Amino acid sequence: MALRVVRSVRDLLCALHAVQSPAAPCPLRPWQLGAGAVRTLRTRRALLWVRKFTEKHEWITTENGIGTVGISNFAQEALGDVVHCSLPEFGALESVKAAREVTEINEALAENPGLVNKSCYEDGWLIKMTLSNPSELDELMSEEAYDTSNLLRSENGTPK
Repeated sequence: MALRVVRSVRDLLCALHAVQSPAAPCPLRPWQLGAGAVRTLRTRRALLWVRKFTEKHEWITTENGIGTVGISNFAQEALGDVVHCSLPEFGALESVKAAREVTEINEALAENPGLVNKSCYEDGWLIKMTLSNPSELDELMSEEAYDTSNLLRSENGTPK
């Protein structure tokens, strides 16, 4: 019985993962991992993170006054295979609303820009920056509003 409950919970989590990150495959089960595979444990509560979106298909999450910025799944699909990623330097000022100073760039993108395509909401983030006025993020769209917006629809109303 307990094994069935665990499998049901695992299937539910996999379905939720597919909704949150449709481009990313469901994580492998422990017995599907090969010998020597590295498993990680995340200690952050993902449900507390609120991802906000711009009309230009960028997203931002915040933690302790630092915003993590990337592009949406829609944007990465529209771009096709990302083969190069040019990011601002540390300390550069960005003109994005509510932004101040770039504090970190995703250095993994220099060696593997395809992370933007494979995991745009997790490993494919672009930059981290300080926020001059975090309350301005309230003007951005929630994930639900973004998903149902006309930004993702073509002229005839079907999804782009």
